[in-house]
Amino acid sequence: MTKRISQLALFLLLGLVCGFKECYKPVGKGEALPKHIQTLAIPPFQNPGLRYKVEQRFTSAMIDEVLRRQRALQVVSKAEGADAVMLGTIKQFNYRGVLLDDYGRARVFEVTIIAGITVRDQTTNKVIFDNQNYIFKTEYEVTGDPNNFFNEEGTAVNRLARDFAKSVLTTILEGF
Repeated sequence: MTKRISQLALFLLLGLVCGFKECYKPVGKGEALPKHIQTLAIPPFQNPGLRYKVEQRFTSAMIDEVLRRQRALQVVSKAEGADAVMLGTIKQFNYRGVLLDDYGRARVFEVTIIAGITVRDQTTNKVIFDNQNYIFKTEYEVTGDPNNFFNEEGTAVNRLARDFAKSVLTTILEGF
């Protein structure tokens, strides 16, 4: 009797495992871009705001991330002759104090950037990806000691740009 129960349990377990084989497919093969796209143009992002070099940091972070993740994809800066083009705009750049010290001075700042990204297939003239409302935030802390003051805003924007590029590229390549 116990032999029959163990055989039944084995067949049940085998049936369950075979039934869930689709659950274990690897995700994220990076195949969301059409096969014919071999060259991606990433011209400098637009920055209608007055923040200094924000668009350069985001453009550079995006190029670095594409080169790191898609080695077979050639990146150029001009749209002419490219299979696809990525257009980016930094729509807003805001920072505000979120934590005050004992003297009422802001110690922790939050940086928020709202950006728009469009990727267009130039061969078929179709939009592959479009999100005009990407919102990214990060925080940085300012030291309370004036002798050791170091402005962390630049490094915070660089971190934000890298996180932005990773998220955008994952969304585009993985088709999320």
